[in-house]
Amino acid sequence: MKETLYNYFPIELIQFLLVAVFSLLIGLSQRKLKLRTEETTFFGSDRTFTLIGILGYILYIFNKESMIYWAGGGILLSVFLGLNYFFKMSHTKSYGLTSVMITFITYCLAPLIITQPSWFYLSVVVTVLLVTEMQETFIHFAKKMNNDEFVTLAKFLIIGGIILPILPDTQLIANINITPRKIWLAVVIISTISYASYLLKKFVFRESGIVISGLLGGLYSSTATTLILARKSKTAENGFKHYTAAIVLATSMMYLRILILILIFNAELFNAIWWVMLIMFAVSLFTGLSFGYEKGKGFFKQDPNNPITLTDDKNPLEFRVAMLFAFLFVAFTFITYYTIMYFGGGGLNVLSFIVGFTDIDPFLINLFQGSYSIPVLAIATATLQAIISNNILKLCYSVSLGHKAIRRNLFLSFGIIISANILVLAVIFFLQ
Repeated sequence: MKETLYNYFPIELIQFLLVAVFSLLIGLSQRKLKLRTEETTFFGSDRTFTLIGILGYILYIFNKESMIYWAGGGILLSVFLGLNYFFKMSHTKSYGLTSVMITFITYCLAPLIITQPSWFYLSVVVTVLLVTEMQETFIHFAKKMNNDEFVTLAKFLIIGGIILPILPDTQLIANINITPRKIWLAVVIISTISYASYLLKKFVFRESGIVISGLLGGLYSSTATTLILARKSKTAENGFKHYTAAIVLATSMMYLRILILILIFNAELFNAIWWVMLIMFAVSLFTGLSFGYEKGKGFFKQDPNNPITLTDDKNPLEFRVAMLFAFLFVAFTFITYYTIMYFGGGGLNVLSFIVGFTDIDPFLINLFQGSYSIPVLAIATATLQAIISNNILKLCYSVSLGHKAIRRNLFLSFGIIISANILVLAVIFFLQ
């Protein structure tokens, strides 16, 4: 931004205006906060912050090399802020440092704008404005957090930020494309998706209805979500169409989740099959919404007489779950390798259909990551076959465990989805 403006206006003028405007915006945010909280100990507001920013600019341009004047002004400002903070603690027993830190950031705007690219100092200003405005949001957010929330976050950081980088990317067994890093990368990706689903459900859609619960649960595991919803429908007294919608929409999110995994692990396969996955996502989404619609009843609000929780019931980052996934990933790597070696594409087709009655994610990620001597369309075929059998499994689960009031619509819904899946699979066969 400023780089373009420099072509038409003096550099000093643009820099001065940017400092003044951004300082004023920060000051206005402080005044708004002051009016909202009725606190009397804020260190200035709009005019004060504007003048602090301008003072920082003037003192900085006096001597940009040594910055001695700017540093002296910062020391003087520190004295005033220290006196204000002492008064604040003595008279109000308030120990917050937010306004003090924002004042220092405002004073630093001049060197930031003069020496740094526009994206950086704009990021600083936007962050300050957001942090100031979202004070009540942070308080509300903190109240929602339980005692284990940061432990869960720490587990996620350990899994993805500490363990993954230190694992070697060396092949463990000749001819089999499996390395410690590839194994753990699969764990990290699945953990990331499940953790994102958990956070959305817990903090964004906490009071959401059954339908949203199904959508978010399907992003993590459509099979597990189907089991939970079917069992809960057994004891429900109403809202059966919503249960049908939630179960089917969980399956629609499975297509989206698998498409994300394909994009991450196999760009060639993504280019060949993205349209198939999007078609199936749209078909299952439309089917779920159609069979779950009830006139006059909202899809998205929690029923107080029939509350339902999915992702809150379970920590998505349990270490034993990660270990089980890693074990399954390794097991499917060996099974897939030897199946293809001895039985070729036909063996892979049979294996993929069988695997669909278990947890398909370890098998699919291994298939996407592996360097097997099979065409990309054969991988696409195996993927769709595993999905078909997994949908049959979910139909069996939901019909056998769910309330009898949802069985008819579930048969129709999954019948449509499975038929559409078979149709696109036939197209893939034709393309081969």
